[in-house]
Order: sequence, then C-alpha cells, then structure tokens
Amino acid sequence: MRVEPFAVGSYIHAMKRGARGLPIARTVADRQRFARLLYFMNEAYQDENWESSTVNLGIFERPAFWPERQPLTRILGWVLMPNHFHLLLEETVEKGTAKFMQRLCGSMTAHFNAKYKEKGSIFQGSYKSRTVQSDSYLRQVIPYIMVKNVFELYPAGYKEAIKNFDKAWQWGTEEYIFSSLPEYGGVRTWPISEKGIIKEIFPTTQSFKAHAREILLNRAGVGEELQKLTLE
Repeated sequence: MRVEPFAVGSYIHAMKRGARGLPIARTVADRQRFARLLYFMNEAYQDENWESSTVNLGIFERPAFWPERQPLTRILGWVLMPNHFHLLLEETVEKGTAKFMQRLCGSMTAHFNAKYKEKGSIFQGSYKSRTVQSDSYLRQVIPYIMVKNVFELYPAGYKEAIKNFDKAWQWGTEEYIFSSLPEYGGVRTWPISEKGIIKEIFPTTQSFKAHAREILLNRAGVGEELQKLTLE
C-alpha cells in the first residue's frame, strides 16, 4: 500500500510488519524499548545519544537540558504484536507522521541489528496506512487496534478471550503492558498517548469497554468491516 502525504488534522491507521513475518521484538527489553521509542522519537528535537542521555532517568523522563517537547504527531492508540505493530495517529504537524515513522523504524532496525548481529531492515517494505475517513471506521478501528489485537495474545487464545471478555479485558489492561489499552482501561498513565477525539467519543472507561465488547462479540472479531482494518 502506497503511503500518501496526510493533511494536518487527518486520522491515520498505520501498521508496520516484520520482514518475512519474523519477530520485531524478541525480548521484554526490546518491547520496553519500543514503548520508549514511541515517546522519544515523537518530538521535533532529536538527541542522537538519547539512550545514554536518559539512562539514569525514569523510563519516560526527559533530560533537563533538552528543549521543550514538541510532538511530531499525536498518538491516539497503539499496540505492539510479536511481528508487527499498529498505531492510530493524528497528523498535527505537516509531514510529522512520516518523519516519526522513519525515526521509529530506523531506530528499531539499527538497534536490532547491532544487538543480534544481523543486517538489513527488520521490516517488510514501507509502512502501510489508511486515512480514517468516516466516524464508522474510527469507531471500529479503535477497538480493533487496542482490544482485538491484545486479545489475540491472550494466553488461552482469542476464542476464549471472546467467551470470557471481562477476564481477557482485565488481563489486557493489567498484564499486557505493550499497548495503550491500560491507559484506556484506567489502570496506567504513560505519556505516549493522548486520547484526543477518542475521549470525546468514549468519555469513560465503561463506555469504551462496552463498545469494544459489542464490536468484538457481535462480529466475533471476523466481521467484514474488521477484516478491512488489517491493512493486508
């Protein structure tokens, strides 16, 4: 899928898959670094030595000598899967999303190759994206990214997650930390995501959970509309 320039104010569903379906994060440390990248790569200022500059700080703490943070794009929701990731973004600065994605994926590849003594991009081509052009699509892509994907990682399997929605929801909000679901579930506050328009659509955790339940249970996660969201 060709990546087109986005107008400021656009909502974007972006996905990037590992080359040949291989993992893009092998360890918990790799996944933690991905979460940090979502924050530290998403700003106009760039410290090439950001990891050494923040090594003695909190996980998302910025050094005092850095200038005021100016995000390149607004991350509304995200999830890291074993061999790909999904993001829901809002273009807030012209070409900000493209610059952020370039930095994010470039840093992941460089780190992965240095750590595991490999070569080449760890990703399969350009990132795939789709502009959210309707309220209906937005209302479906939100639970798709943050709930359906997380439920696919549920230890007992996706079908059991659907059967035991409340139990799977608790696992997804409390145990699987590498998504924005814990923020929307009200159990964690990380500075990666801004709820923005999602907060307007779902003003409470209960309203978001009820909507996700309706979408996934009524369609069993394989409805035609949800299938279109995979960006395959």
